[in-house]
This record gives sequence, C-alpha cells and structure tokens, in this order.
Amino acid sequence: MPTTERPMPLIVLTVVWLVALLASGIAPYDRLTWFMEVAPALIVLPVLWATRQRFEFTALAYWLIMIHGLILMLGGAYTYARVPLGEWVQEWFQLSRNPYDKLGHFAQGFIPAIVARELLIRVFGIPAGKLNAFLVIAICLAVSAVYELIEWWAALAMGQGADEFLGTQGDQWDTQSDIFLALVGAMFALLFLSGSHSRAMASCDSSHSPL
Repeated sequence: MPTTERPMPLIVLTVVWLVALLASGIAPYDRLTWFMEVAPALIVLPVLWATRQRFEFTALAYWLIMIHGLILMLGGAYTYARVPLGEWVQEWFQLSRNPYDKLGHFAQGFIPAIVARELLIRVFGIPAGKLNAFLVIAICLAVSAVYELIEWWAALAMGQGADEFLGTQGDQWDTQSDIFLALVGAMFALLFLSGSHSRAMASCDSSHSPL
C-alpha cells in the first residue's frame, strides 16, 4: 500500500538541496563543471519523489543522501581542487593537494552503502549478514568504477576542459585512490551504522511496500 504519511525527511532534503543548488549555482568557478558535479542530485531528487508512494527510505538514508548532495554542490561551486575547507585541511596537515575530493569519494562509498543495504533488505529480501555486506561493498565499488568511467569519457570528450571536473591535481594514482576510498567508506558505513540502520528499518511503517 502507498504511504500516506508526510515525507518530512524528503521535504527537508528537497528544500535544503534547492537552496544549496541556488547558492552554489549563482557564480560557480566553472559553469560546466558545476553542472556535471551536481547532475547526480538533479537526477536523484525526481527519482526519490517519483518512487516515494511505492518505497520510502528511512530517515537515516535521507539524511545521508542530503549530506552527499551538499558535498557535490560545494565541490561543484568551487571545483574540488579549490574548495576552501580542503585548502584549510591541506594547510593544517601540510598536504601536497587539496583533499576535498577524497572526502567526496569516501562519501561515494559511505552513503551509497546505506542506500544499497536498505534496498537489498527491504526490496530484495536479502537479510543483514555476510551476503548482504558483500553485495553492498560490490555495489559501492561498481558505483565508484562507473563514476571513474564517466570521468574518463568526459576527459575524452572535453580534452583539457575536463581538468576541473577530473580534479586529479597531478596525481597519477587518483583513480585508484578514489575507488579505494569508496571501498573504505562502504566498509566504515557497514561497521558503524549497520546497527542504527537496522533499528531505523525496523521502525518503518509496515505499510511501505517494495518497488
């Protein structure tokens, strides 16, 4: 049965994302890079609303999705190599590069891990356990790999114009470290959030039906 409750977490996510999109899109460092970075949020938001009547995520999943979108929008506004937060961390720890993009790739594993875990349990009926954890990690690695393929295609299509989107900052191992951080993020999510996530799913309205 469709849910009749007000989707408050989704409403909050939508309002926050729209405000953040407006703020980040007023005068981004590079307009094309901004669009490419925020494109996942522009795709995900309509999907969340379109499927809400058939499947509504836990509040925990929505909050994490919201945070992920904000990370993308901030990176899009400045480009990842120029985000001030990353510059501060770079200065504090005397790093050779702005590490903000690495936070983004960690989140690329950490947050999709919870989303994938919830879908596997509530939609596909795969209970929490070793198989579920294996599939979650495999899905997160696949998402990370697809994103790296998109970056590769962008580089082929745009040439030097893709430098801001790629954000490699001269690191020849950038692709490998990005995927590794997504793996670490997924493992951290399973290690530290599985318990609270399972409790959140248990308290969900039983009328929420699978896709």
